Amino acid sequence: MRLALKAEDISKQYRLGQVGTGTISHDLNRFWHQIRGKEDPYLKIGETNDRSQKGMSEYVWSLKDINFEIEQGDAVGIIGKNGAGKSTLLKLLSKVTKPTTGKIFTNGRIASLLEVGTGFHPEMTGRENVFLNGAILGMTRKEISRKFDEIVDFSGVERYIDTPVKRYSSGMYVRLAFAVAAHLESEILIVDEVLAVGDAEFQKKCLGKMGDVSKGEGRTVLFVSHNMAAVKKLCNNGIFLENGKIKSIDNVDNIISEYVSVQDQKNLSVVIGNKKAELKNIELLDSFNAERNTFFMNEPVKFRFTVKFNEDYNNLDFGITIKDNYDQIVGHLTNMDEGFVINGKSGEEKTYIIEVAGFNFTPNSYNLNFGIVDGSEWLYVVEDYTRINILKDESFLRPGDMPKHVMSFYKSNWKEI
Repeated sequence: MRLALKAEDISKQYRLGQVGTGTISHDLNRFWHQIRGKEDPYLKIGETNDRSQKGMSEYVWSLKDINFEIEQGDAVGIIGKNGAGKSTLLKLLSKVTKPTTGKIFTNGRIASLLEVGTGFHPEMTGRENVFLNGAILGMTRKEISRKFDEIVDFSGVERYIDTPVKRYSSGMYVRLAFAVAAHLESEILIVDEVLAVGDAEFQKKCLGKMGDVSKGEGRTVLFVSHNMAAVKKLCNNGIFLENGKIKSIDNVDNIISEYVSVQDQKNLSVVIGNKKAELKNIELLDSFNAERNTFFMNEPVKFRFTVKFNEDYNNLDFGITIKDNYDQIVGHLTNMDEGFVINGKSGEEKTYIIEVAGFNFTPNSYNLNFGIVDGSEWLYVVEDYTRINILKDESFLRPGDMPKHVMSFYKSNWKEI
């Protein structure tokens, strides 16, 4: 098989709060070392891009020592937590920015959709932007004209094709941008989170088209998404990034399993608050009191946790916030909504259990955040403690139930045990 892409020891360094190195003295220092044939002095400094820890250096390695090869016709999913370096990697591969070190080899033209409206000129019409994007890819006007009707039909914005794209909604923008990237004759298609915008019908259409591009047309697809179901459906291989480094490269099923297992691990290392009351032993339980992280839609879920009181408190607010992969709140539970009182004396520990009839979120993985608050005083907050995975199963759906992806306040039963 022919190689489509190859990354050889690529790294990307940023200076926090600056564009480039930020000062003329730094740039001159780099240049002086370069003309003397010496190593860039700033490559020896910098920290891993771990957002959960407070760093000491103003230099951060967004990516470090990345090596991989992608064969022509492969569909590769790039997954990892927010801040893992996924978007930076796609920008390097798309040649939007240059790596600090290393080399990237490509075989063929690249069409990339890195964010809504990439490469579009807001003052130009949709029609003009289609031809502009084609020209950027090195296509002739005749080649673009041959694909034009197919692009417009796929995008569904025919009525507004001669309207300046600055007047488009974000959904219209991404529809046309994706249609252009997917239909113009590039050998490599790079897509970053296009499914984050648009309705369910368009998301399904995008996945189908990317599948056709990869399997039917033999073109190479790189796809970044937090939607594991979409990655599994489209891709045959995967790259798992963590803190700017490659954690593993494998077939997509193994990569997703590894990613989910890492995300399901509990994390009490990042805590906000004065710890006048502390959370201990937070557990997710099923109806049989077995601890697990994966549940079907509307399957009953229990949260069991212990509060250690380091001062006397009469009425604390305990909350669970559920967030999707874009850090948007989709669900919230609090004892205040149910009229349940949490109190205790200094040195005392109490265990509580919350019973929820089930969550009808869109099947996916969600981050769980827990916190104890006294009025406006944050006592103990733990973010991204673990994840809850919601699967679809018709046996748990009640008549009229529809998956939701909006903030929901659920009825729950609270008790001290």
